[in-house]
Amino acid sequence: MNPLETADSNGSGGLAARNVGSWRDTGVMADLLRDSPNGPRRFRDLLSATDGPITLPGCYDALGARLIEQAGFDAVYMTGFGTSASLLGRPDVGLLGLAEMVDNARRIVAATDLPVIADADTGYGNQINVVRTVQAYEQAGVAGIHLEDQVLPKKCGHMEGKVVVPRDEFVGKIEAAVAARRDPNFTLIARTDARAPHDVEEALARGRAAHDAGADVLFIEALQNQDELDYVTHELAGIPLVFNWAEGGKTPPLTYDEISALGFSMIIMPISTLLSATRAMQQALAQIKLDGTPVTAVASMPAFDEFTDLIGLPEVVELEQRFS
Repeated sequence: MNPLETADSNGSGGLAARNVGSWRDTGVMADLLRDSPNGPRRFRDLLSATDGPITLPGCYDALGARLIEQAGFDAVYMTGFGTSASLLGRPDVGLLGLAEMVDNARRIVAATDLPVIADADTGYGNQINVVRTVQAYEQAGVAGIHLEDQVLPKKCGHMEGKVVVPRDEFVGKIEAAVAARRDPNFTLIARTDARAPHDVEEALARGRAAHDAGADVLFIEALQNQDELDYVTHELAGIPLVFNWAEGGKTPPLTYDEISALGFSMIIMPISTLLSATRAMQQALAQIKLDGTPVTAVASMPAFDEFTDLIGLPEVVELEQRFS
């Protein structure tokens, strides 16, 4: 269902006299006066569907979340890798803290009606820190988070040199997260990076222990070949699983149908938008450097009016008239 179908419940008045017609026809989804959607409940409903895994493109800012919604996806993934790259211009090696990540998540949630699943890294400390992490993300409005078992400072799951905490410590963090959440629909995803420093068997053992501790979904990170994927999905059959379609990462780049056949419940694509935006900016800047102005590059850009419509200017014009 088009989320715009519920927008009239806000009681907004007549539309502004603009050539674009109703702002609700421009592809804009979340409006300024909407009721806050119940992201956790909506995501649980998606997760319980049986018609294939949920696809969650990654975004690192509010604009990306709006574009994902306009493209017709059902949920958004806030990538820690992309958040670090966009906020700091630095790699995902544990440089960002809880406050920065939650602040970014809050802005993303506010920009879309879609449920948002967010990277919460290691929980930013021990079990008590995990309690605060869960509460902060829940207050920000996200539908769920994933917590991992790396030692701080952590690294992107597809980088070398990862180290994980003892299994019992990881399980304690999951138990703390379960106890901390206030909405039972808030989805807790337990991610283990044990495949790299240990082996698949240790990753499986950690996954099972995390599920027993109350994790709703398991995320066995950086499986490296088809045999490992087949083995893990067979051993964890019946438990919702995340497939990390890490662009350029260690896991084989399977098709949607192949991932669905393995039984995964979610597919995250963390950095497709980040890499695409980076290449587009590089090309535009190279052309501007060559020409001295955007005189040539502008032809490949969205028109100014198209972009302002995309980010909700028609709604602002309507509200200005309504409240003036």
